[in-house]
Amino acid sequence: MTKSMTTGNPVKLILLFSLPLIVGNIFQQFYSMADTLIVGRTIGVNALAAVGCTGSLTFFILGFIMGFASGLSIITAQRFGAEDEEGIKKSFATSIVLSGILAVVMAVVSSLFAMPALKLLQTPSEIIHDAYSYMIVILLGIPTMVLYNLTSNMIRALGDSKTPLYFLIIACSSNIVMDFGFILFLHMGVAGAGWATVLAQLLSGVCCCIYIKKKMPILWVEKRHFVLAKEEIMLHLKTAFPMAFQMSIISIGSLMVQFALNGLGAVSVAAYTAAQKIDSIATMPINSLGATMATYSAQNYGAGRLDRVKKGVMQCCVISVSFSFLMTCMNIFAGGRLAAIFVGSGEAEVLRLAKIYLSIDGVFYWILALLFIFRFTIQGLGNGSIPMMAGAVELVARASGSVVLVKMFGFAGACFSNTLAWVMAGTLLTVEYFRFIKKLTANTDGGSQSGSGRKFQIAVRHNIRRRKMTY
Repeated sequence: MTKSMTTGNPVKLILLFSLPLIVGNIFQQFYSMADTLIVGRTIGVNALAAVGCTGSLTFFILGFIMGFASGLSIITAQRFGAEDEEGIKKSFATSIVLSGILAVVMAVVSSLFAMPALKLLQTPSEIIHDAYSYMIVILLGIPTMVLYNLTSNMIRALGDSKTPLYFLIIACSSNIVMDFGFILFLHMGVAGAGWATVLAQLLSGVCCCIYIKKKMPILWVEKRHFVLAKEEIMLHLKTAFPMAFQMSIISIGSLMVQFALNGLGAVSVAAYTAAQKIDSIATMPINSLGATMATYSAQNYGAGRLDRVKKGVMQCCVISVSFSFLMTCMNIFAGGRLAAIFVGSGEAEVLRLAKIYLSIDGVFYWILALLFIFRFTIQGLGNGSIPMMAGAVELVARASGSVVLVKMFGFAGACFSNTLAWVMAGTLLTVEYFRFIKKLTANTDGGSQSGSGRKFQIAVRHNIRRRKMTY
């Protein structure tokens, strides 16, 4: 079922939409967490490090896919807010074609360069073969990742965040069962964990397709919708590519941190891997609140309601920063015990390093919360260049940290490189958000329900229906 976010109490709409996202993102993390937990406790620390050291490299590739799918759905959400049903169908058809091409190209190219990339990162010799076994399966399964991200983002663009959650719960449960089956009974090693993840992702994607077919007629496309005009393709690419590149740019910085960690040895890699899993869960609430703002701002922008966008942003900032403080306390007081879930209580040095990671990063969660909100809101308003620029800032900060801070402080330096990236990018996004909003509301009353606000609404809807951006 579709849900408009252009009317009603903004804070209520944001919370109701974000709660399924929070739970869903946590379950999505369970894909990799199940791999990490089962691999670490059944195969060993080296196997855990093998899976963990692929994280930055696979995120470089998969992050591009996730950003691309999110960008495509922004156009769909704007047209939904503008009540342009034919435009929604055309957008979905265009997204299917572009995503299909991307899936094939990314799977082939990334698979060919997997081993050279691991060697370039100086992956320790004792874990490189296991790392490749896991990574190649994930890369060959890229089409399943594309399928799920495209369909789930389209469902969310129309205001339904609950349904993808249900499918993720099913997929996550299947992933855990397959992990045990492939690793413990079929003795497939770390590759078995990869296959469990890919097949679970495929299951959730197929479920989304069935739901769209049965419950969302607004997304039913016909042959005529696949006759694509150059203008339509370019519009989607102009929104999708900046978001995709932004994710990849950020991950390049993570790759440089991973490179520095590999030089510190397998214990540091294992500690960073275990801590990252907890960090991912801790930041899910603020990440999901930020992601909610992409749909919320896109729909309200399509409806010409910039007043609601600004109000929603301020309310979301209060909620998200509050969540961040709770997660900070969890990291500081329980981080070490949580890390023991992945490696056992006997790995004293791994747990000590993991606690350092969680304490350092946790203190800066409030900055990350604001970063997410402003980044996703700007994207929802159809501007991908500012978030991409912020991604470049993150890259520079993480790269500098991996070169300078790791040499100065060792493992702690790698942790500080993350927080440095958040501070730099968050500052830029905050300034640019207010500047961009001011530009959009120039000569209007901000898209309110009277006066020049009504003129603004009419202009926005007219331009969106003509497949044009309005900034």
